[in-house]
Amino acid sequence: MADPPRRKPRALVTVPNLLSFCLVASVVVLLLVSSNSWFVFVHGVSYETITVVNEFPHDPEAFTQGLLYTGNDTLFESTGLYGQSSVRKVALRSGKVEELHKMDDSLFGEGLTLINNRLLQVTWLQKTGFIYDHKNLSQLGTFHHDMKDGWGLASDGKVLFGSDGSSTLYQLNPQTFKAVSKHVVYYNGHQVYNLNELEYIHGEVWANVYGADCIVRISPKDGAVLGWILLQSLRKEQIEAGYMGLDVLNGIAWNHEQERIFVTGKLWPKLYEIKVLPIKTPIEEGIIEQLCLRKPFKFL
Repeated sequence: MADPPRRKPRALVTVPNLLSFCLVASVVVLLLVSSNSWFVFVHGVSYETITVVNEFPHDPEAFTQGLLYTGNDTLFESTGLYGQSSVRKVALRSGKVEELHKMDDSLFGEGLTLINNRLLQVTWLQKTGFIYDHKNLSQLGTFHHDMKDGWGLASDGKVLFGSDGSSTLYQLNPQTFKAVSKHVVYYNGHQVYNLNELEYIHGEVWANVYGADCIVRISPKDGAVLGWILLQSLRKEQIEAGYMGLDVLNGIAWNHEQERIFVTGKLWPKLYEIKVLPIKTPIEEGIIEQLCLRKPFKFL
């Protein structure tokens, strides 16, 4: 009778093997816990520049705080400064203000968005916002939000995204205006402070960084930086044309039907339709920190 087949001996779990397994598992867990680091590790960050497709007139006295496109060559804009703050309906091609709601002189207008056919606007240094009828800009009511301050607003049609000048991107319930989630935005270990005007584009939140000619593209899921768009050429072009009273780049609008992007700035005489293009040459180390990151905004 033949000997029965011998069973293959089981592998012993040695201490070195166990330590190696634990080390690998720990690294994976750390990456997963830090969603920003994990996303950047897997996908990387894009770096883009722009080319100008069209130029349109813009009120050079408009201290632009919020900007949105609603179709039919129509923009809505929120402007700031005490005594000059407003919400306005603007014809894209002519820059003509077709409707205007002037705010009380004690208010400093900030970000603006449209959801459920209502315009929502936040105000600086306050947690109070205003609701307007988008047809005639009549004020319908007020709301109280969860952000520390009112800077930017955007919407995907279901939730609101907000900024308060910090490095935090908020998601707000559009009925209660309570914070659904908060994500601190980091780039290379640095907080991206001064998140300002916002726009929701292709599943991303695009944000002006106050004081920089840069737009940061943010994942609304976890606050990860998806990319940077460099727009320094717009300021240079206007200065060379003799426009010296420019304030900061601020204002992003998105025409989702035709996939057109519009940008402008505070006290800018022009509004630009732009196309975003990848930067093909490698980005110099530290250039984004130099061009796009700023220290936290301090109140005067």
